[in-house]
Amino acid sequence: MRRAVVFLMALPLVATVACNKLPDRVKPAPQEISEGAQAQFCGMALTEHPGPKGQLFVRGQDKPFWFASVRDTFAFTMLAEMPKNIAAIYVNDMGRVRNWSVPEPGTWVEAREAVYVIGSRRRAGMDTDEAVPFAAPDAAHRFAADNGGRVVRYEEMPLDYIFPPQGNGS
Repeated sequence: MRRAVVFLMALPLVATVACNKLPDRVKPAPQEISEGAQAQFCGMALTEHPGPKGQLFVRGQDKPFWFASVRDTFAFTMLAEMPKNIAAIYVNDMGRVRNWSVPEPGTWVEAREAVYVIGSRRRAGMDTDEAVPFAAPDAAHRFAADNGGRVVRYEEMPLDYIFPPQGNGS
């Protein structure tokens, strides 16, 4: 009887894994960028873009949405039409990378635990402004001192930094 109960309790997990999906309550670990990883918004290979990247997991899915920039990662979470059942968001901790252009494997940090330098002179892929993530606030402050910008927490990210006002065409 005990084995039958354990088996029945494990059945939903087995079925979920067999369907290539993670259970809703499991926080997925960050994945490393593969050659086939494509940016959610532009469809280009992540390896074609310099600077920090992002990945976002929706509950119940084992594959992340990939982002060529941290600003794009934030934008996904702010757009009304995108899924809101987010299980995890990871960004590269630029305080641990040695190469701005190609952040090394193993440098992911949970996005909601990171701090960001916004308005710096460092540019993202496509030569756009970037929200540069750091796990350690002191590393972020050093980066800002060297490259300009200011440090903000995840929940302080200005909406107008992620979605800058459009010019009036003049």
